[in-house]
Order: sequence, then structure tokens, then C-alpha cells
Amino acid sequence: MELRKPSSSTTGFFQALPIVPPQYSRPASNTASASRHDTSDDTVLPRILSLYLPDPIPAEISEPLHDFSRLVLHPSTLEYTVDCDTDQPTLHPLTTFGEVNKRDPLRTSEGWRALKQIQTRAGVVGYGYPHLNIHQNFNRRVHQFATLHLWSGTCAVATCPMAMTDGAAVLLRRHLDDPDADQPGRGAVFLESYKRLVSLDPAYAWTSGQWMTERTGGSDVRGTETVARRMTAQEIQSDVADGRDQDAHGLPLGPWLIDGFKWFSSATDADMAVLLAQTSKGLSAFYAPLRRRVGRSSRTAGASAALTTETSSSESSHPQPSEMNGVRLQRLKSKLGTKGLPTAELELKGMRAFLIGSEGQGVKEISAVLNITRLYTASAGAGYLARGLAVSRAYTQVRRVRGGQLLRDNAQHLAWMAGESVKYRANTHLVFLGAALLGASEQGHDAATTGTRAAALIPRDKAAVDTLLRILTPVMKAQVTLNSVSGLRACMESLGGVGYCENNDDGGVLNIARLFRDSVVGTIWEGTTSVMAEDLLRVIKNPKTKTDVLDRVFGAWSRHVLAAVNPSFASETDIVRNRYHALRHLVRRLSADQLQRRGREVLEHIEAIACACLLMFDASVDQDAVATAIARRWVRSIALPSDSVQEDSVIDPDWAGEVDLDRRIYLGPNAGALASAQPKL
Repeated sequence: MELRKPSSSTTGFFQALPIVPPQYSRPASNTASASRHDTSDDTVLPRILSLYLPDPIPAEISEPLHDFSRLVLHPSTLEYTVDCDTDQPTLHPLTTFGEVNKRDPLRTSEGWRALKQIQTRAGVVGYGYPHLNIHQNFNRRVHQFATLHLWSGTCAVATCPMAMTDGAAVLLRRHLDDPDADQPGRGAVFLESYKRLVSLDPAYAWTSGQWMTERTGGSDVRGTETVARRMTAQEIQSDVADGRDQDAHGLPLGPWLIDGFKWFSSATDADMAVLLAQTSKGLSAFYAPLRRRVGRSSRTAGASAALTTETSSSESSHPQPSEMNGVRLQRLKSKLGTKGLPTAELELKGMRAFLIGSEGQGVKEISAVLNITRLYTASAGAGYLARGLAVSRAYTQVRRVRGGQLLRDNAQHLAWMAGESVKYRANTHLVFLGAALLGASEQGHDAATTGTRAAALIPRDKAAVDTLLRILTPVMKAQVTLNSVSGLRACMESLGGVGYCENNDDGGVLNIARLFRDSVVGTIWEGTTSVMAEDLLRVIKNPKTKTDVLDRVFGAWSRHVLAAVNPSFASETDIVRNRYHALRHLVRRLSADQLQRRGREVLEHIEAIACACLLMFDASVDQDAVATAIARRWVRSIALPSDSVQEDSVIDPDWAGEVDLDRRIYLGPNAGALASAQPKL
């Protein structure tokens, strides 16, 4: 027997480096002759886009997505992602001689700032809004959320401020035509702010914060201790005389003063914030810039005060010194994940602001922001899992296990990860339905669906669109984020010990541990799963609503979609109908208080039904074998005990065929040709 030579630091076995392919390629690139590393092994996004966008997909969408899917994996981009985790935000509350630092108390990493610029140019927010000669004749939100889906795995949660920015843009857009009344300059400020929030130019664009959370509790804003009062005429005139009546960009400051404490505020480096505060008429919503110009009496000759760097082309090339607008950062949060995101406790003293809408209507106003941020959170969950599965697939293609067999030929591994891939596809379909509904609500049914297959998925009536989105948003936010965490845990395990390591070498693209850490927050912020269940029940079990909202909207939608699926899904359709009848019976039978205890069950029911409808509809478009198998497997997984489902886990007459489907579901449609050997147990 020949003696083995010992390995060393430079000799012996070295694992081949997995190469993660781009997630999206323009249709012309997906040819048989194309390099495997130049085309995507994830068919989910292209299939979804083919439902909601015109066929063929316009070049103004496919070209940017093609390029962006490569940019997010480029080493020059990934080094910024790593930098966010390794060079974390720091707080500098005092100046050299101990004064309160009102100028630049927060320091963020170069990576964080660079990622924010990349996503602004890429249209992570901007593509959701009309821009000259860009996406006027199709669903803008679908294009936007496709970009967001590609970005989530790389962005180091820089999308958190973008979600709030998008929400703030939606809110301000609703009030652009409001009269100034007793708030001079408000209309001009809102219009300029809106333009900046949706801009594609990083030098001009703004980001927004959303400040609600206080020490009394997260989503329960009734205990808000932040208060706002109108400034007196003398106070306003004093600021004018002192040159302290404008924000850092020369826009007028509002006539309200806000004082209080916000306990958990992300996007602390934003340009503006939407926040809640108590007035004499109740909880109200406010707009406030984060920075204001330094008064004449506060300036010092030759001072090295920090200057704002984000100026528009119309502003002076020598901007005036600015300071925080009555905001003092108390401390930064130490979190499990989202390391590069500056989350802080904030003390507000004399923060000048504009009232948004009417006093006492703060919760109603802020809900516009919440609906957007919850959709972003669900999208992020799907995006994280997309990257995790891409890394897992790449590793599976090169990893050798017992006897030199490639992991891609291990039947157990394939079956396990095919199951995770089915859940990923189902949840991604659910997220994009939400994005498509949002686009249809904003643009109108015809503008968002003409020339697409989406007409069968999007109700024509706007009220039905809005209510369906209102029902599905908490479901998406809750269920997709939960599944993202469990799915990424599986992806980590699929890499063995490598998956548990913080792999920041080789650009950090293999660092599933970071994705896992960052994904966990999705189950918590913008409302926990329990809060989402309560929010859903307020819609479908509202005593003020005399009609059966669940059946009139969600039930009608599911029946309409099921009627459009291929007849070959007859048995699966029966299973979905049974699941819906169980949901409707549960909601009808129990009182609101009784249903509260089973709120998570209601979330699961709606997720199961909606995803089943979407997967079967998708498969019916072209009878694709893999899409059909995924739809059948999902429906089988959601069947109730009373349903008759063929059991094939003990004796499978087509074992080899099932293994081949596992491989194609998990590794991609061409994976069968890549297998090096017959699958083995």
C-alpha cells in the first residue's frame, strides 16, 4: 500500500472555487451556445417578468437588468458590501473641546455611501416613478422590484433607507396639491423633496427616514411621547433674523417644533424624515429635514465646519455650513445583522417640521409609508434567498463528497434543496404579485397590464386591487421573511462548515452567514409576524365592514385565477378550493377575539392559497415540465389532512424521473445535461 503524502498549507486538496452566475440575462443571451457562467441558472425572475411585462420584454427593461445583475456580482461592488460589515458606523457626539457635535456626529463607511449611490443610479426607487422616456407603457413597479430583487443579496441592507424613501415619496405625492394655508412654503418644499426622493442622480437624490418607534413599544404608536407645537410668530421671526430659517439646501423650515425621543431609527444618515408626534388634536404626521443652515451667530471665522456635499446643480458651489435640525444621536444600536446600517436612538429638541395632512390623522398618513416598507421587506426576504440558493447551487456543482461523487449527483441533497427551491419560487411569485398590484393601483389596470398575461391576475376594479393588496401585504411581509430565514439556514447547511463561516474572502459572494444575519430582521421590523396577523384581521374581520371582504376580494380573486389554469391541474385545484373553504369557515365561525389567537394560521392559509394559484397559472402558460412539477409539489405540501394526496415517499415507481426533476428544480433547466453520473443515494 502506497503511503499517502501529508498535505500542507500549499499542497494537497483545495476546493474549486464556486462561481455564482448572474441571476438575469437578456433573452438573447440564454442560448445553448452561451457560457454557463454568463447565463442564469435561476429561471424564476425571467418567468415572472414574462407574466407582468409585455412580450418581448422591452429592451429598456431587459438591458439594464442584464447589466445590473452583473454589476451586483462584480468584485468592485462586493468590496463595498464587505466594507459595510467590517467598517461599521461610529458615533462622535462631542467636538474636540467637548461641545455637542451638531455638525457631523455620525460616520458611515465608504462602502455604505457607495452602495447608496449605486442603488440610486440603478433605479431601486426611481424606476417605480415616471421619468422622461422611461417605462411609460408598462408596470413600473414590476421593473423596479426586479431591480430590487437582483440587488438584495449584495446591498448590505442599504435598501432599508430606500424603502422609507419610496414610502415618503408616495406620501408626499398625495399632498403635492394641498394648499399651504398656515404653513407658508410647504407646497414648494414637498414638491422639491418629492423630486429628490425619486431622482436617479445620486448628487441630487435624497433618502428619507421613518421615525415611529419609541421606548414604550414598537408598532403600538398610541403611547408616542414625542410632542409637537406651533411656533410663535416671535420664534419664527427670531430664526429669520438669525439666518436659521432654511434647511441645508435652502428650503424653508416648517412652523412646528418637535421634542421627544425615538428609540430605534434606521436611516439615521438620511436627508429628511417622516415622523409621528402628539399635538393638541392627537397623533399627527410630520415632515422634517435632518439638517438646517447654521445661523449667523453660530458661525465662526475660518471654521472647518462640515459642509453638506449633496447639492443640486442649481445650488451654490460653496454651500453654507449646516448642522443637525434639532436632532441629537444618543447611541448606535448593536445588532445581530445589518451591521453597516446606522440605527440610532435619537433625542429631538426643537426640530422644525411641516405638518403632513391634518392634525390627529398621523396613523392614517404613515400607513402609506408602512405599506411600501413592508413590501420592500418581503422583497428583500425573497432576494436574500435567491442569492443564498445561487451560492448553494454553485457549490453543489463543484463539491465532491464520498468516493469523489459530485454533490450535484447526490439524490438526497437534490431532493432537500429542490424543496427549498419550490418555496422560494412560490414566495417570489407572491412578492411580484404585490408589486404588480401596486403598479396597477398607481398607473391603472390597462396601463399596467396591456400586452401582458397579467390581466388574469390583476383585478380590473381599482378598489378590488387596493383591497387585495391590503390583504396580501401583511401576508407577504410575514410569510416570505419567515421562509427566507429558514431557507437561508438550509443554504448555509448545504455548504457544510463553509456555510457557517463569514466568507469575506473572494469578494464575500459566498458569505451566506451575512445573508442569514441580515434576513432575520425582516421578521421583526415594520411589524412582527404577530403584528402582521393582527393587521390582516383588521381588514378581513372588521366589524365596521358589513360585507365579507375575504370572500368578496381574495376569494373572488382565487376563483378567477383557478378558472384560468390548465385543466390538467383539476385535482390540485380541488385541494386549493378545500384550503380556501377551511380558511373561510375559520374566519366566519370565530369572533374577532377568538380569531386573534389563530392569526398566524390565517396568514399561512392565505399564503398557501395565493402561491398555489400563482404557480399553477405560471405553469399553465407554457406547460413547462419544471414549472408544472413545482406547482404540483407546492399544492401537495399545502393539502389538508382530509385531502386525498397520492403518497409516493415509500415506493416511487419513477424514482429516476423524480430525481431528475429535483435536479432541474434546484440546479436549473439544463442541469440534467451537467450531471456526471447516475444519481446515487
